[in-house]
Amino acid sequence: MPHTDPRMQRSLPWITTLTFVALALFGPGAEAARKTPVPETPALEGTMAGEFALQAGDLQNAARWYLEAAKSTDDPGLAERATRIALLANDDARAAEGLKLWRARTPDSLAMHAAEATLALRRNDARLARRELGVLLSDRGDIGWRHALAALGSGGKDPALAARLLGELVDDRAIPDRLQPWLAFGGLAQRLEQPQLADRIIDEIVHRFPQEPRVALLRASQLRESGKNEDARKVLAGIAASAYADEDMRMSIAAEYDAMGDSASAASVLARGPQDDRSFALRAALLARADDKVALGQLYDELKKDSTKPNPERRLLLGQVAELLERHEEALAWYRGVPGGEARYVARLRETNVLHSLGRKDEAYDSLRKLQSDATVDEDTRRDAYLLEAELRQKDSQPVDELDAFARGLAAYPDDPALLYARALTWERRDDIPRAEADFRRILVAEPDNVTALNALGYTLADRTTRYAEALALIDRARAAEPGSAAIIDSYGWVLYRLGRNAEALVELRRAYALQKDPEIASHIGEVLWVLGQKDEARRYFDEARKLDPDNRSLKRALEKTGA
Repeated sequence: MPHTDPRMQRSLPWITTLTFVALALFGPGAEAARKTPVPETPALEGTMAGEFALQAGDLQNAARWYLEAAKSTDDPGLAERATRIALLANDDARAAEGLKLWRARTPDSLAMHAAEATLALRRNDARLARRELGVLLSDRGDIGWRHALAALGSGGKDPALAARLLGELVDDRAIPDRLQPWLAFGGLAQRLEQPQLADRIIDEIVHRFPQEPRVALLRASQLRESGKNEDARKVLAGIAASAYADEDMRMSIAAEYDAMGDSASAASVLARGPQDDRSFALRAALLARADDKVALGQLYDELKKDSTKPNPERRLLLGQVAELLERHEEALAWYRGVPGGEARYVARLRETNVLHSLGRKDEAYDSLRKLQSDATVDEDTRRDAYLLEAELRQKDSQPVDELDAFARGLAAYPDDPALLYARALTWERRDDIPRAEADFRRILVAEPDNVTALNALGYTLADRTTRYAEALALIDRARAAEPGSAAIIDSYGWVLYRLGRNAEALVELRRAYALQKDPEIASHIGEVLWVLGQKDEARRYFDEARKLDPDNRSLKRALEKTGA
């Protein structure tokens, strides 16, 4: 799923060692070398070799080298690193070896017990997983239960085992008697799609913390995810008025209404309590989504009361609300009335968009050209002017001019990652995969550890070509940098599916969907389930994807491919 983490910089004295490592891993006879037991390796050399393999997306060899480095020293940090990389590489044998070293060096480490629980869950060793989870939950601070939550949420291959163990922890009263962990584990039960277990946990929370508004919020969330929106509304309506005085609670309640598709009620909730430009902007966005022009007009009138003051942010916001109301002439006046400063740069960009909406397209493009060449404007705004021009050219079905905007932008800002990334997506949309790949690779030449580009290129190769091994290496590099990213986990699951590893793919895609309810991820799960013959469940995920975005390209391709 298309989505800069700085990594180790290699200095000149390392070149000889790294050249040797490169030959060992990838040069002539590399396959034979990989099958030969590796001799004891000094910690520094093994660490550098492991990092080199990691940067190449070769997680298997990274795990091997790091484990050898860990064996040659008493450093617990290396043992931890070796274990984590092996887990990421799905190399359970090396993960177990790393854990043994880690345990010997820091037997009381909560992180070590969490890794032990994760490995046990992956091996379906319920007894060991239960023991390690108990150790974590016996910690009186906030670290242990968070580790347990993470292990249960992402460690295993079988969601049913995680749900069973969570149920046992509830039965044994192992969860700390504090609201935050109970809420977190209740949310986990929902993500694991275990409504009965979620009900049990919520009942227990209500019993333990009867006056806490966040309990009602969790119940509303659980009812909503079960499709019982009317019941969820009743719960939200019953939350004590005092809860609305808390800004975080107000935001959370509004988010629940918005998740039910009731953006107007979400905006109404945000209208309670003190207001600032942030809350006004959120209300405007929600009312625009609800297409409630009456309420949006009332908000506009409310904002105009203070418009005589030369507040740049307020005038910018007024322009944006007027734009949402399609009062383009008024929006133009507000934007042009924004005084100097950072807000003025944003206003100048918005001006061009309004001119385009008014049909004054030549003026819009002329204004963008002036922005692009104005040396007094900050470079980000000038760069964004090229991006906006490309976007407007696309809307006007001017493909030649769209590409020209990118070309001029890149002439002014060579190898700018935002411009290259946007152009790569344009090429991909046009099914010109070689050019899309070339732009992604230009980003990676300048920024080898750009996680977004690594993931986007890996996903593109997995989705639009048959170069699956290459795609996997790129995605593995992104996974090593951001192992908890839903977009990257989705890409990983998708390339596994394309490699024919359907059962493994389904595990990863479900993990991604638990982290982020996204139409593309839901479409991927639906397609894999369909191929596995689980067509009723596949249709359920396709329906969820439709609710989130009926025009999603991945959804359309999956429906066309499966005939669902």
